[in-house]
Amino acid sequence: MSEVSATYIQEQPRLDYVMCASPAGMHRMAYWEWGDPQNDRVLLCVHGLTRTGRDFDLLAARLAPHYRVVCPDVVGRGKSDWLINPQFYAIPQYVGDMLTLIARLKPARLDWVGTSMGGLIGMGMAAGLATSAVLRPNRGEFGLGADQTLSLGRMVLNDIGPALNDTGLSRIAEYVGKAEEFDSFEQAVEYVKKVSQGFGPHDDAGWQALTRHVFNQQGNRWVKHYDLRIAEPIAQQSADVLRGAEAVLWAGFESLREPVLVLRGETSDLLTEQGLQEMQTRNVRARGVTFKGVGHAPTLRSDDQIETVAAFLLEGLR
Repeated sequence: MSEVSATYIQEQPRLDYVMCASPAGMHRMAYWEWGDPQNDRVLLCVHGLTRTGRDFDLLAARLAPHYRVVCPDVVGRGKSDWLINPQFYAIPQYVGDMLTLIARLKPARLDWVGTSMGGLIGMGMAAGLATSAVLRPNRGEFGLGADQTLSLGRMVLNDIGPALNDTGLSRIAEYVGKAEEFDSFEQAVEYVKKVSQGFGPHDDAGWQALTRHVFNQQGNRWVKHYDLRIAEPIAQQSADVLRGAEAVLWAGFESLREPVLVLRGETSDLLTEQGLQEMQTRNVRARGVTFKGVGHAPTLRSDDQIETVAAFLLEGLR
């Protein structure tokens, strides 16, 4: 395992991509990288539904001396390609893309920070790994050794859990697929403030940073920096589908064998206090932290939020 590079300083991330596949064809997933590229301690930071990997800039800069921090733009967002068929904008496709990225990175240790959708992807990954380990035929000496496998280290779930709260999902679904265009960047910032009140208080520079990577300037207009078609699979989900997804996510969450940090916004409509308590009951390795004055979801930009996450992750590197 690589030595920790405590003096590593980086002001801006490196941009790279990995080629992924869906049943409809190929697509490129962009990712932003911080820290020593030779460090085999990898921290994968995965953003929320309409956000980008640049959401983690401040957290990544804090942890770059200790990890190779990789922050992908999930397909359909940011610098990544848009899918040919929007029906694949779903957790199984995102998990497959992350596996492709992880294969590129070859981590000796893989820790995970997932905000909202990014946490669902992490739990989906855990569920897939656990199920495959049980069902995959054991080939003994004719196959790969038991130690040659992917294992998840510490996981931070940012305002998300296996229980999918209908109220929060409905609120998000209302604006995700709407085309919004503005005459100025300032108007785009005001829009982000309006639909992201759960992010909690930020100064002007903070709101500008939270807007800069989710709106593009096209001519004289500012437009959303993601494929509006990501809303289509969400709109088609039935109650039965959601309950089935919850069962898979619970299985993934309960399978995690290293400590889990569950962050919650005090007024979150996606992760309730009861939901957090249930998570701590069903996986004794889970610990919860609630941030006051915040809803869905903490942006991991304030010092208290950054240091809470950093302390938890660095504890695992000792």
